Amino acid sequence: MEKHKMILMAEEKFAREVTLGVIVTRPLSVWRNIIPGMFIFDFLSREGALRKYTEYFLFPRKLAIDAIQALARGEEKTAVFSHIEQETTGWLNSLKLHTPGLLQAQLAVTKLLVDHYAKLIEEDGYSVYALIKKAYNRVNFEGFIKELTTAEAEVDRKRLAKMGGTEKLRAKIEAEQKQIKERREKIIEEVF
Repeated sequence: MEKHKMILMAEEKFAREVTLGVIVTRPLSVWRNIIPGMFIFDFLSREGALRKYTEYFLFPRKLAIDAIQALARGEEKTAVFSHIEQETTGWLNSLKLHTPGLLQAQLAVTKLLVDHYAKLIEEDGYSVYALIKKAYNRVNFEGFIKELTTAEAEVDRKRLAKMGGTEKLRAKIEAEQKQIKERREKIIEEVF
C-alpha cells in the first residue's frame, strides 16, 4: 500500500477511536429507553459526532500529506505552505472559527505533521508503526508527541475562546484530549 494512504488510514482510525472513546464515556439519553425507536436517533447522533470529529481531525493531516506529495514533486516550500495557509483559512471560515490566533495555532500543528510525515515517508515498512519505529527512537517520538500535544492544546484553547468557552464545550474538549493522550500512550507502548 502507498505510504501516504497508509498514514491517512491510520490517522482516520485514530480519530474514530478517539471519538468512540469519548462517546462511550458519555451516558446514553434517558429517552432512548422510554420512547420506542429513540435508539435510532441516538445512533444517528453518535454517528454524526463520529463523522464530524473525524473530518475535523483529518483536515490538517490531509493537508500535511498533500504538502509532502507536493514537495516530492519539486514544488517550492513557500508555495506549498502558502497553499496550506489558504486552505486552512478557508476551512476555518467555513466552520466560522477563523481568528488570526487560531489560524497560526492550526498552521503550527500542520507544520509539525508535515515534518513528522516526511520522516515516515523516508522509511520502509509494512505499517505505520513500523515506519515510526524506523524513523524515531522512543525518546524522540515521545518528544514529537509532546510537541504535537502542546500545539493541539493551543488550537483547542483558541477554539474554546472563539466558541464562547461553555462548560459543555470545555468538557467535550477535555474528554477528546484525554482520549488522544491515552491512545498515543498506547501507540508508544506498542511501537517501542
